[in-house]
Amino acid sequence: MIEAAGLEVDRVTEAELKENGFRSTRKTKIVCTIGPRTCEFEEIEALAVGGMNVARVNMCHGTREWHRDVIRRVRQLNEEKGFAVAVMMDTEGSEIHMDDLNDVESTKAEDGQIWTFTVRAFDQPSRPERTITVNYDGFAEDVKVGDELLVDGGMVTFVVIEKIGPDVICRCTDPGLLLPRANLTFWRNGSLVRERNAMLPTISSKDWLDIDFGIEAGVDFIAVSFVKSAEVIKTLKSYIIDRSPGSQIGIIAKIESIDSLKNLEEIIQVSDGTMVARGDLGAQIPLEQVPLVQHEVIQLCRQLNKPVIVASQLLESMIEYPIPTRAEVADVSEAVGQQADALMLSSESAMGQYPEKALAVLRSVSLRIEKCRREEKHWDVTDLRIVSSSKLDEISEEICNTTSRMANKLKADAIFVYTKTGQTASLLSRNRPDCPIFAFAPSTSIQRCLNLKWGLIPFRLDFSDDMESNLNRTFSLLKARAMIKSGDLIIVVSDVMQSIQAIKVS
Repeated sequence: MIEAAGLEVDRVTEAELKENGFRSTRKTKIVCTIGPRTCEFEEIEALAVGGMNVARVNMCHGTREWHRDVIRRVRQLNEEKGFAVAVMMDTEGSEIHMDDLNDVESTKAEDGQIWTFTVRAFDQPSRPERTITVNYDGFAEDVKVGDELLVDGGMVTFVVIEKIGPDVICRCTDPGLLLPRANLTFWRNGSLVRERNAMLPTISSKDWLDIDFGIEAGVDFIAVSFVKSAEVIKTLKSYIIDRSPGSQIGIIAKIESIDSLKNLEEIIQVSDGTMVARGDLGAQIPLEQVPLVQHEVIQLCRQLNKPVIVASQLLESMIEYPIPTRAEVADVSEAVGQQADALMLSSESAMGQYPEKALAVLRSVSLRIEKCRREEKHWDVTDLRIVSSSKLDEISEEICNTTSRMANKLKADAIFVYTKTGQTASLLSRNRPDCPIFAFAPSTSIQRCLNLKWGLIPFRLDFSDDMESNLNRTFSLLKARAMIKSGDLIIVVSDVMQSIQAIKVS
């Protein structure tokens, strides 16, 4: 971490500010899934240099020891190289999915091929060719001859032609790439068969062990797969508090099922953030509804002051090819234009051939779309609902709303916010002001968590209740490092003292 007299900031952000000024900073954050292609220290560092804000580990894949090593490398990178990369851990969830594929990263299912899906366990070398193990013991009992089996939201489709004991014999009707641990759904007479999935617990026994691992490893976020209700999030939060009092782990609700949509607002209310997992979601609702749900979730998260991540298949073609399709670029542009807090790479960075290039595409497209909105003076004037639960918090909320409007009207160069908990910075981010927000927090854990929020540049800074002293010291440190200059107009707000100041740097 780059540090001077108690001030720490991500080194890439500092370099951008020095070279190109305030308007060069990217506001849309980027989450990268770490996998076999990107798990070594040098590879993780390359992603951090390229703009990764959050490193994601997916407990569907690999061992806990493997993930522990990845998390350790991210922490080492932050300490030694000057980054503030947060770590997010995804639970596997209880939904039906494939197991691993004979130690290969992927395999192709061709049109007309016969494949066997089974609940039988095999040692990897002894598994018959074109045989896939399924994680759900009742799989063969639940499917019927004639059912359609969709892999990974329809990336590959099979039709069931025969059942033999624990084996389900299928013919491939839509060929494609099979990936380890891909989600499975089955359809009957044009309708999703979901009764069995609805009965499975959101958090499995394995998930609870993984959650214990995540708490012990010190992850910043836990993303819960296939959330069905707000109660799941509440239960997990209580569990974490009991296991680790004072923990600041944020809980991200993954919206990827019909049950999630039925209880959407309640789930978002109690979570610390949301992920629109479009791949699995698209396997449960009509495809044409996915963009509408994405927009709805982004808007609702904004209203409720929760960060939102758009995930799944953003740059799917870059798993194999060095450039994206133009349609993928348009998709990314739409998510940036909708002002999602973050975009996420999945297989593109975990096992793809071009992880750094995929990251560069997200970064460049985000910067260009944000610049276009700024040039068009496309300031957001969304009416935001009050989310505070007390009068004191409501005052802070209104101060943040006013601060953002003032910054836009005065064309301020930046907003400075001194925050002990991160909440005031989050409320400012919610307003989507035109200028960047420098968020000064007293701990590295809060600094990392703020790295998921739109428009925030998180600093680690020890500060007091004396705002004049804080400002003098901050301005002096930032000027010395060429991150601000004389004449810059800064709007200052804090949760230490509920007030707004407009200051010209002298």
